[in-house]
Amino acid sequence: MSPVQIDWSKVDSPELVLQRFPSRRSVVYGTKGVVSASQPLATEAGLEILRKGGNAADAAVATSAALNVTEPSCCGIGGDAFCLFYDAKTKTVSAMNGSGHSPKKLTIDHVRKRGNTGASLPATDINSVTVPGAAAAWVDTIEHFGSGKLSVGDVLEPAIRLAEEGVPVSEINSFAWQRSEDLIKNASPSADEMLLNGKAPLPGQIIKLPNLGQTFRELATKGKDGFYKGRVAEAIVELIQSKGGVMELEDLAEHKTTFVEPLKYTYGGEVSLYECPPNGQGITALIALGILESLQEQGIIKPLSEMEHNSPEYLHILVETLRLAFADSQFFVTDPDSYEIPVKKLLSKEYLASRAKLIDPTKSNPEVVHGNPVNCTDTVYFSVTDQWGNACSYIQSNYAGFGTGAVPKGCGFTLQNRGSGFVLDENHLNKLEGGKRPYHTIIPAMATRGDGLFLCYGVMGGFMQPQGHIQVLLNMLRGFTPQASLDAPRFCISAGSPDTQTRATGVAGDINSEVYFEEGIPEETVAKLREMGHDARLATGFGRSMMGRGQVIQKINDASGKIVWAAGSDLRADGHAVAQI
Repeated sequence: MSPVQIDWSKVDSPELVLQRFPSRRSVVYGTKGVVSASQPLATEAGLEILRKGGNAADAAVATSAALNVTEPSCCGIGGDAFCLFYDAKTKTVSAMNGSGHSPKKLTIDHVRKRGNTGASLPATDINSVTVPGAAAAWVDTIEHFGSGKLSVGDVLEPAIRLAEEGVPVSEINSFAWQRSEDLIKNASPSADEMLLNGKAPLPGQIIKLPNLGQTFRELATKGKDGFYKGRVAEAIVELIQSKGGVMELEDLAEHKTTFVEPLKYTYGGEVSLYECPPNGQGITALIALGILESLQEQGIIKPLSEMEHNSPEYLHILVETLRLAFADSQFFVTDPDSYEIPVKKLLSKEYLASRAKLIDPTKSNPEVVHGNPVNCTDTVYFSVTDQWGNACSYIQSNYAGFGTGAVPKGCGFTLQNRGSGFVLDENHLNKLEGGKRPYHTIIPAMATRGDGLFLCYGVMGGFMQPQGHIQVLLNMLRGFTPQASLDAPRFCISAGSPDTQTRATGVAGDINSEVYFEEGIPEETVAKLREMGHDARLATGFGRSMMGRGQVIQKINDASGKIVWAAGSDLRADGHAVAQI
């Protein structure tokens, strides 16, 4: 029997217990640092680093590593990571891409010869493992954006302690673990490293991950070589090759984090939304924001602020806009090292205006396709701020749940399946090739007013992410509090994450397919949207998980000019926001 009140052994479906997402949360205010994350113990890890004098970037890495222990169903050192960092001194936003490449020897022909006939690599195929970028991203975040006061070992100390001493498993994470129990058992001989007595842990049960703790220690003492060379790298390659994969030690040894210029779109001449550039899908949110602005400027629709929030007309416009944005991003987003992506043209006023003209305010467009700007010439997210005014928007993921579920021997983590994001079509820009980064779903966000920080925020959940970025930002611009902006019911075009899609696809579902509207949006509103041509459906109970889980920290000032942080944490997750004292 579980050590909590519910006897989970007698519950036919944990979903029935977790489905209501009961919550009543207030905004969390603080004048020093704030950590907002999806798991309380990970939040505390970040706070510990802030108390030791670390800045937002240092604390973000501590939170990130702790989430590997507390929510391995979503993320870990076997996956990738991205971040945006706001430097209060220079008032600039910088971006980091911590995604890995496919093995150099991997080709579409090799995949086809192994019997894969679909449009993408199955999420359980070992060849869907790309080089994990999170380990290097942690080290590089500390070295590039950190305070300089703390070492990698200092920052990883809370996570090492959690892994070795053990943590009680939270409810939603336990449910995700139970869903993936068979996946983990079947993926590799070392499955027991991620299970408790051969089973997925139940809520409140304590699980220890000593091998993961040892992996963290090697990263702390040896730096990136502690992961990308030596024991850990050899265990990764040995496992992959034993299952017919082609990754080699060289693939791991050559991995590097890239620091890139973030993309931005300034909405209404005042608020700028920042996103990481491709191979991430952040440009989807920027295209959507630009189309929304153009719709209002051209008089095709009245100002969004004058529409009733989550009314049929409001939701219709947002859905149609995001469908167009996805049509473009799913065609053009790929590894920029393999193809010159027309980013500036995709975000140009002229192109966005031409896309806006495709939207009918009264009905859905049945034929959404990508534009041609050249000729027109699934995860965890958390937010951290500090007493100096810096902010770090950080996101990491295994892709579909535990990723492949495969555990390198003696390492204590599962390997991602990010390679499922490639397309097995020789004519597609995002086609599978050796040594290439795939279309990536995880995207942190940040917004400024002028050159001052406005929001450090994000919404996790596969292809839900850019949709969540737009919905939450617009909520904030309506005057919602950070908590209210997250609490408000959301919509999701198609399935929000690869895990939601039964781990079957590597690219987003048909952009002309169903749209799910979260419980809390009136049924009559959904009925009206059906009349407008949408395949509109209600997401209820645990199905609401497709709406993603977000975190928001807003910067405000009191009358004296002193910084006040206002934070919210998504009721769809196990976590909360906490302020440093």
